[in-house]
Amino acid sequence: MNGNSRQQRRVRWRNVVPRTSTLCLALSLSLLSGPVLAQSAPARGSLTVAFAAEPTVMDPLKYSAGVDHYFMGQMFEQLVRPDPTLRSVNWLAESWKVIEDNGKPIIDIHIRKGVKFHNGDPLTSADFEFTFSKLRDPKISRWSHLQASVERFEIVDDHHFRLHFKEGDGSYISGQLQLWAVPKAYYERVGEEGFAKAPVGTGPWKFVSRVVKDELKLEAFDDYWNKEHRPTVKNLTIKIIPEDLTRVAAFKTGAVDWVDAVPLAMVEEFKKMPGVKTVSVVSGNNLFLDFNTDQPNSPFRDVRVRQAAAHAIDVNAIIKSVLFGQGERYVEVGKGGIGYDPELKPYPFDPKKARELLRQAGHPNGFETPCYNLTTPREPNVKEVGEAMFAYLTAAGIRCKVQGLEYGAWINLMRRGRNGPPEMDGVISMMWSQNLPGDPGTAWAGHLHSFVPGKGWGSYSFAQDAEADAMVEQLKLTMDPQKRDELARKIARYKHEKVLGGLTTYRPMITLAWRDAKVDFKPWPYPGYWRGFQEIGLKQ
Repeated sequence: MNGNSRQQRRVRWRNVVPRTSTLCLALSLSLLSGPVLAQSAPARGSLTVAFAAEPTVMDPLKYSAGVDHYFMGQMFEQLVRPDPTLRSVNWLAESWKVIEDNGKPIIDIHIRKGVKFHNGDPLTSADFEFTFSKLRDPKISRWSHLQASVERFEIVDDHHFRLHFKEGDGSYISGQLQLWAVPKAYYERVGEEGFAKAPVGTGPWKFVSRVVKDELKLEAFDDYWNKEHRPTVKNLTIKIIPEDLTRVAAFKTGAVDWVDAVPLAMVEEFKKMPGVKTVSVVSGNNLFLDFNTDQPNSPFRDVRVRQAAAHAIDVNAIIKSVLFGQGERYVEVGKGGIGYDPELKPYPFDPKKARELLRQAGHPNGFETPCYNLTTPREPNVKEVGEAMFAYLTAAGIRCKVQGLEYGAWINLMRRGRNGPPEMDGVISMMWSQNLPGDPGTAWAGHLHSFVPGKGWGSYSFAQDAEADAMVEQLKLTMDPQKRDELARKIARYKHEKVLGGLTTYRPMITLAWRDAKVDFKPWPYPGYWRGFQEIGLKQ
């Protein structure tokens, strides 16, 4: 395509800076400079850290949830990412811009030269084309619908490619341009199974070994392209210790020198420990309770029942007592995100009103319903939070028959389009990240839009509302940041009034802790929700 074509023009939007974030969501980001490539000393020494949760896969072509980024994000990189201040910066993309040809948008991307994979292969446009071909295949990727708006991938040269869209896709931009760097030649040589056992990326850490449910061993990548923002410790072992007391004991005895998910009841104790540094941050995950509203006989099809559930739960009390204050209440969109509306307030705790709404809906004596609870510690105290919410529902007349589910069974129960039962037929504790910083477009496409088989819409949705569907579809098409923010606010108000796509509750806060005299660590927000070891090392 000729860049000087009369029919082609660059789309120019003004920069938009959210109120509580320095993120720039402008569509021409070539002026955002990447990291300065200064020289650095060779990495040295060894460090052992501990995670509370373990990913399901390490392959970015097959990941299913945010927890997979805990490992994946150490080894693999994307074109764009947020820095520690939540400012969006070019990463593997040296520059990019949105242009238009015959009314259709094109993302024009130049990637950095000199970037190598861990096996020494150079990063080229062909590797991103390979990633694109895999991510768009529903037989391989659970997120194939995120590539649905891309009509074709055009390689201009080894370091320049274009994504041609059949229609606008604002979620593509807010999702870090949706592509991971995966080495085509290596993947095709070793195959899917071989790649899963020995993954190769461009990230600051390269794979050494893994023992499932025990540990991941990594080594700092000597030829890593970013000489300024990189690890300075040579060997890293990530231990998987899901039990809180065991993980704390490992830290106190010196078996590990860095931990995530400090138990909520012990956050204050950790803050007072001599020689220990802590940081408490919003995890980026968005938790909510969802209700089955697309089955004909479900009582939750009546908006009054959903509103009754909203009034029945004292979320503030749960945050205070169960989460020890380590949670941020949100309504539809987190602070600073696209569509955030500070005037939108949560439903007040009012059990009397909840019972009255149930009476008006034809349930004067309440009713019984299955309530599915995640028991795996995907977020701190998530099991206990679910139990508390279901207890509040029961007290108001929505009598929960609680069923605890481990992570795999939990996520499969929510996933639509599977063959055969079981189906989610009641209430379920759910979560879906709107990212750091936030944009709800992808999340709402997944759990607010009605389920449409084969189209990607509503992949984890139990809602069915034509007006919401139309607005979510329009949001996906909207690439102008200001118009996107306005439309997201409109959807948030409608969603909140109807209690559709879930009752929003809170965003978890996680506390990380490390030995300040020994460990030099800078938290990066994504990928990995602050668990990424982009910059970690041993102090002199």
